[in-house]
Order: sequence, then structure tokens, then C-alpha cells
Amino acid sequence: MSTLKVSRAVLEGTVSVSGAKNSALRLLAASLLTSERVTLTNYPSALLDAQIHVGMLEALGKKCTLVDPDTIVIDEIEKPKSHLIWHDRSIRNTLLILGALTARTGYGRVPLPGGCKLGDRSYDIHEFLLRELGADVDGEGIELFAEAKNGRLVGTDIKLRIRSTGATENAILCGALAQGVTRIWNPHIRPEILDLIALLRKMGAKITVHGQEHIEVVGSDALGGATHAVMSDNMEAITWLIASVVTGGDIEISNFPMRDLEVAMIHLRESGARFFVGEDSVIVRGGRCYPIEISTGPHPGINSDVQPIMAAYAACARGESVIVDLRFPGRYAYAEEMGRMGVNYAVEGNLLKIFGTGRKMHGAEVRALDLRAGAALTLCGLVATGETVITDAWQIQRGYNNFVEKLNSLGASAVFEASSQDKAVLVDA
Repeated sequence: MSTLKVSRAVLEGTVSVSGAKNSALRLLAASLLTSERVTLTNYPSALLDAQIHVGMLEALGKKCTLVDPDTIVIDEIEKPKSHLIWHDRSIRNTLLILGALTARTGYGRVPLPGGCKLGDRSYDIHEFLLRELGADVDGEGIELFAEAKNGRLVGTDIKLRIRSTGATENAILCGALAQGVTRIWNPHIRPEILDLIALLRKMGAKITVHGQEHIEVVGSDALGGATHAVMSDNMEAITWLIASVVTGGDIEISNFPMRDLEVAMIHLRESGARFFVGEDSVIVRGGRCYPIEISTGPHPGINSDVQPIMAAYAACARGESVIVDLRFPGRYAYAEEMGRMGVNYAVEGNLLKIFGTGRKMHGAEVRALDLRAGAALTLCGLVATGETVITDAWQIQRGYNNFVEKLNSLGASAVFEASSQDKAVLVDA
């Protein structure tokens, strides 16, 4: 089983934020909507989830070529197969592949989604939007399939019951090739969604965003190719910022997406972080962690992905911090792993309380229950006495591009160790 070993360190130096996982995967799915070449720059090629997605595209008839570690070229060898036959680890983006295949070919069949297990993350809202667009949707065994009744999806008004990022993305992808106009009401307008829309517009899609009210997509008969730079990863950026503060370090973070993190940055500044904002970079000169009180919510609020990272910050503060995640309350399971390192906490309904005692943590063997939990445990390991061993460390590699290499370039002592069991773990997860 893969492990990441880290020890106490003060992080210093310069680090560059890579392209965003949560955008890159959506952009890869969008390439299924066209027969022409799609080129992505600032592409995070080392991500395990991106590599899985590329394998899925190639299984469907695409040819994906890494021109360099930051650029991928996607060409079409044959029209995408409607049935994705895939026996490796699945990812949640299979839902977007299902939508794209149904929009392009009239039929789609994919493995049930994988990804992080964050409480109730069912896919019935994706089934709902496909049915609203005129598809029959059903499941069989470990697969989900959809078929447009007349061979093509038909635009309609889709009223989402919650502001779901994935459902908003899927509805946009489907609407781009649907017949007529699709209006998506109650969408979740996040930076990653705007990045997807930017690529689709370059491909010829007609999309208008009416704030948080609705998105209008005028369907096209076909879309063309495009070249697009993947947006910077706001989750990676906030991770490096907090890493600098909790270790008392001094880091310059380039390609920092400040406008995507304004609310989180306000909380951090008010909670003792010392940073200076440049044109496209942020310099973090340590600071002192004070207790925080945050509640996650739709953008521009604090994203649910941020809260495990903020919990590591809270663990380094002195006093009681409170985190509320109404979207994924089951996500607090990582706190038990932090408890193995000496962090005192309590879960009360939708609340996570962390009773920080400064940087008084000790190394232990802990488990990365999901991607962000793994990153949060790494941050705790950087301030704990002794060595911290994080098992299932492949979870971190799913979403942080060259994470260990970047850690060590900043002065950490981080060692990733894989084993022969990794492939089986990846398949089963």
C-alpha cells in the first residue's frame, strides 16, 4: 500500500501552482463533443485522476499526446464509442462522460462513478437532467446508461434542486449539442464551471451566464477544436499558503488564483496569516494561527474542499475552532485520523470543533481517507514531532500535481513509497 512519510519542517522557497484538477477533468470530458483537435496547456499531467481520464478517452477512440508535461493534445481516431468499457479504477467524471457521449452519439454507457466518498454523493441529479433533456436512463450492475429517445437530446428548462457543480457541468455539456435551447436554473457558478464554458465557447458553443440565476445554452449541430489554458488550482494554492503559515515558513506562490479564493483569504488574514498579494503571486511570511469559524457554501463562499485544509490550520491554533459543512457533513471522518496525532476534536451534528493547542502534535500512522484529507494530514505532519506515515497516499496524487517533488523543493523531507498492492487499491477504490 502506498505511503507518504513526512517530518517537521519549515517550508521556504518558491512554488508554482499547477492547472486545476477540478477543471482539467471537465475539459477532458468536453473533448468528446468534437471530432477536431483540442489542446490543453497548463495541464496537470501527473495527476492520477487525469491519467485515468486520458485512458478512458483513448478507450473511446481518442488519441492523447503529451507534448510536454504541461501540454496535452487530444485528437480523434474514430467517432467515440457509446460504451466505455473500463476495468480500472473509476472516477466521478464518468458522469460527465455519460452526458457527453449521449449528447454526441445519442447513447452512452459508463461504469458507475468513483472518486472521494464524501457522505451522500448520489448521482440521481444527473439522471434527472438527462431525462429532462429527453433521454431514457437506467442502470445495470455496475454501469449506468442513457439513450436519447430520438437520437438527439432536446433542449429544455432544467431546474436543479441544489446548486450542484457536477450537474451544472453535465447540463452545459449536454446542452451544447442538444437540439434547441437549454436553460439551467439554480446553477452553481464556480471558477471551474466558467473555465469549462470558456473552452466550449472557443469550440463554438453559444453559452450565456445570467449570474447565479440561470445559464442559457443554444445547442449546435457540431463543435470545433480549440486551444485552452487550464485555470490554476485554487485548492493547491490554498494548501501551499496554509503550509507556509503552519510551519512558520516563507513561500512565494506563483500562478496564485487570488480572485477565486477571496473569502477564504479574508478568513485566513483575520486568523493570523501574513501574506502579500502581487500581480499573479502571493508571498506568505508565516504568521500565527488563531482559531477560525467557517461555514462552507456555494461560490463565492468557502468550498467544501477547503475545510479539511482549514482544519489543519485550526489544529495549529490555540483555542476552539468551529467548521460547518452542510453540503458534506460526513466529510469530518478525517478528524479521527488527526486525533491519532494528538488533535482534540468533537463532532456535533453538522459541526466539527477542533480544540487547538498550538503546534503540539506528534507523528503517527494515519490514513488518507480522501484527497483533501490526505493533504490536511500532510500539513499536520509538517508540524508534528517525529515522523508521520500517511497510508493510502495515492489519494493525494489524485489531485496534487507533483506534490512530493514540490514539498521537497521547499525544504521538506517527504518520501513517497509505492507497493505492488497499489494497482489493486486503485481498482477497488
